Amino acid sequence: MQMIKAVNINKSYGALHVLRDVNLEINPGEVVSIVGASGAGKTTLLQILGTLDHPDSGVVSYGDVDVTGLKERELARFRNEKIGFVFQAHHLLPEFTAVENVMIPALIRGDKQEKARRRATELLEHLHLADRAEHKPSALSGGECQRVAVARALMNSPMVVLADEPSGNLDSQHARELHELFFTLRKELGQTFVIVTHNEELASMADRKITIKDGKNVE
Repeated sequence: MQMIKAVNINKSYGALHVLRDVNLEINPGEVVSIVGASGAGKTTLLQILGTLDHPDSGVVSYGDVDVTGLKERELARFRNEKIGFVFQAHHLLPEFTAVENVMIPALIRGDKQEKARRRATELLEHLHLADRAEHKPSALSGGECQRVAVARALMNSPMVVLADEPSGNLDSQHARELHELFFTLRKELGQTFVIVTHNEELASMADRKITIKDGKNVE
């Protein structure tokens, strides 16, 4: 059974029709890349899949849950528990250590500090960042910050991780390491990834590549 299904997704901003009847399915454990020219609607699609934006029409469902029909409070809870996000900028909070940043989604969910810290520490160990756990973002490299952001995305064991140009701010070596990390996590945790990217190497590594062109998707 597909994990995520989008049916006839349309989105316009004024006279600009960004997405036109987009249909796609994502299966559990898949790594799917979304590519296309700048302004093609890739990020808009990812934000709609991630419930950060609403389509003008169409339905997005996770399993048997129609997320386009959820009220804001239900949606916020679903997003926190079921979807992980990694962006081009890591968006780590500068006043918190790496482990504290990773804990945030679990604390928002209502987990106790001790439980959240234990899980966050395990994730940082898994991502080879155990020795950086008590460092603040200013003391970490760009690649390390992005791995901390990946750990944070995994904190609540989401159904899917949505990544928007995750290696866009990294040099080629750190970008390659991040790309390899996604596939390691898929292998070890069965994690599903949907990745918007301009990086041809990463796009080609994916199980499937979806191209957005003129607001429509082509595989």
